[in-house]
Amino acid sequence: MSLANIYFSISLLSLLGTLTAIFRIRRIYYFSPFYFLSAWLTGELALHHIVWQLIASAGFVAAGVLAVEQGQWALEIFVISWLGLLYVQYQAMGSRKTLFSALGTTLGMDYRNIIDADRQALLRDKAPMAESLRPFHMRRPGVKRIADIAYGDAEKRRNLLDIYQPEESREGGFPVLLQVHGGGWMIGEKEQQGLPLMYHMAQRGWICIAINYRLSPAATFPDHIIDVKKAIAWIREHIAEYGGNSDFLAITGGSAGGHLSSLAALTPNKPEFQPGFERADTSIDAAVPFYGVYDLVDRHNILKSMNIKALCAKYMFKCSLEDKPELWDMMCSESNVNVDAPPFFVIQGTHDSLVWEETASGFVDALREVSANPVAYAQVVGGQHAFDIFHCVRADNAVNASADFLEWCYAKKSRA
Repeated sequence: MSLANIYFSISLLSLLGTLTAIFRIRRIYYFSPFYFLSAWLTGELALHHIVWQLIASAGFVAAGVLAVEQGQWALEIFVISWLGLLYVQYQAMGSRKTLFSALGTTLGMDYRNIIDADRQALLRDKAPMAESLRPFHMRRPGVKRIADIAYGDAEKRRNLLDIYQPEESREGGFPVLLQVHGGGWMIGEKEQQGLPLMYHMAQRGWICIAINYRLSPAATFPDHIIDVKKAIAWIREHIAEYGGNSDFLAITGGSAGGHLSSLAALTPNKPEFQPGFERADTSIDAAVPFYGVYDLVDRHNILKSMNIKALCAKYMFKCSLEDKPELWDMMCSESNVNVDAPPFFVIQGTHDSLVWEETASGFVDALREVSANPVAYAQVVGGQHAFDIFHCVRADNAVNASADFLEWCYAKKSRA
């Protein structure tokens, strides 16, 4: 194959990636993972794609590909791709307004006034470009990590947690944030997700904890949420040893972690989820779930198209909804909404191809109808599934807004 044909093929693949980032496509079933990967890695790393495409084009042009027609076509296709990627980047920059407007609408435009001045000084209004340019650089000065502490007795590392803590101590201890990883309840590790948010919060005086939990198909619902509850009970009992103060405990997580974190927040001290430790306090003071699956019984008739309901029946529940409707209903966050729910900040991408935004909006509507506490909801335009895993404009804006929400909740409880 000639260099011009290679350049032309690369241009087509690049344009395809750009188009997947721009357009929301649904009901492609088994092609969804491929579409997701393309849209995710292109849409959240748009500037990086422009850079490598410019470098590659410069090399091909220097090699003389413009002397033939295919090379000229390829360059024109790349120009279209670059314009599309600039649009994607511009759209991502709008996430800041979306996220902070959601907080202002729900908490009041002056919500920061309740936060102590020294804590306000640590909040960020904008996502630094330097972080987006180094998307996989997570560590931050002033934060240390303690790895692989056991919180339960499950085998194969599934009941271990990592602690991210400020290097300096604080009188009275630090508030605590628990991170629950995603992965379709079947894969995932504590070291892989939530790092931008955890390092950000730990650098600003929070203790952050990331956990593993038992995974399907070996584990069966409700094993996963039982492990999350075990971790909460462990935090209540032991976090003071690491400089934390469990008087304020928030929870977050994405995808399956969004489901488990929201379910944990809505079911404090539920005996069915605490076998053998029923008396432990598993209450939560604030929740920030990202793109979770909140309705496993599919009352909004969308899970079938997302291929999630059949997956749950085969691997997580190991039974149909008709066989054990009570179990399925018990595992739904939306079924557990109640007047005493803690404050929630639900974050969802509009272009999420694995968990559609309707799952979040239906849950938010149900929660707002009964909860006595605020329920903020941000639909991040153009956001794909897992957009917060590494540093990018949307992720860093979501981190900043989440920090505002958590600090507001902490200040609110501290003054109660």
